[in-house]
Amino acid sequence: MTVAILIVSHNQIGTELVNTARQMLSSTPLPTKVISIGINDDPEQITTQLHDEAEGLDQGNGILVLTDMFGSTPCNVACAVSDREDIRIVSGLNLPMLIRVFNYPNLSLDELKKKALSGGQEGITCCLDMKAKL
Repeated sequence: MTVAILIVSHNQIGTELVNTARQMLSSTPLPTKVISIGINDDPEQITTQLHDEAEGLDQGNGILVLTDMFGSTPCNVACAVSDREDIRIVSGLNLPMLIRVFNYPNLSLDELKKKALSGGQEGITCCLDMKAKL
């Protein structure tokens, strides 16, 4: 059993990040589901969908929920399932975060949460500063 990944994002951001990661890695080594939220979607209906998807996705080792922006509807809706002991939510989804998570499929939920945070943070840099160091 492994940790499952549930991505909750605006429009198709999550889908495109998963597609890109899949191309880079040739697979998604963890069970992954994306919930895309459009501007006209009802948050209460999305919350119900999120609960259902979490139940269906759960493999027994927990679910890491990744959202694209803290304080936004996807994050707020994801927090609706935060009462479960086996869910961790990380906001600020980016490609380095997702790649890092997929590269460590055997980690526990809490270890994977830490990898998501470090991957997301370390993936942000100023390219001009990096050029000067070369």
